[in-house]
Amino acid sequence: MQRNELHEHIISSAGDLFYSQGYNSTGVNEIIAKCDIAKATLYSHFKSKEDICIAYLNQRHSGFMRSLKGYVKDREFGKTQLLAIFDLLRDMYLEENFQGCWGLKTLGELSPDQTAILKVIQQQKKELLLYLGEIVGDNISNLSKAETEKISGGLYLLYESAVTESHLFKNDWPIFIAKSIAPSLFMDAELI
Repeated sequence: MQRNELHEHIISSAGDLFYSQGYNSTGVNEIIAKCDIAKATLYSHFKSKEDICIAYLNQRHSGFMRSLKGYVKDREFGKTQLLAIFDLLRDMYLEENFQGCWGLKTLGELSPDQTAILKVIQQQKKELLLYLGEIVGDNISNLSKAETEKISGGLYLLYESAVTESHLFKNDWPIFIAKSIAPSLFMDAELI
């Protein structure tokens, strides 16, 4: 395996473990065993388990944002684009081993001194919120910055709640309810 391929293999393998059984429950030796590599090989790619976790969070977030942007782009302007995030969530929920948000799942396990991982998760959530603001701006005309933030913030909170609750209840009803509530955020707005 080439160095880049091995690097990605470590991230994906460790990420599968982090996502399915938790960050704190996954040990370095378990990652090494799953990757079928030597300890020295692992440490030639990553200095710590925390560094592997950050790489995993970045990999998952990048893939999610690519998927979301594709979902939005493939839909007609207006309400359909504004609600695309819920359609993506439904598809994610239907995938095997849906465990909710990888970032929030990791966040729930962090100790107060694990600020590097916390900052990564915060930045990723901010990026999602900003992108939702772009979607709102592209699909609703004549909005002030405050109105854009209110609508995008509402979409963000509905989405995050739907992710958590669909994982908690092992059911997709929270996704449908969030999607049905979301239009109330922009019902008086002038859609493009």
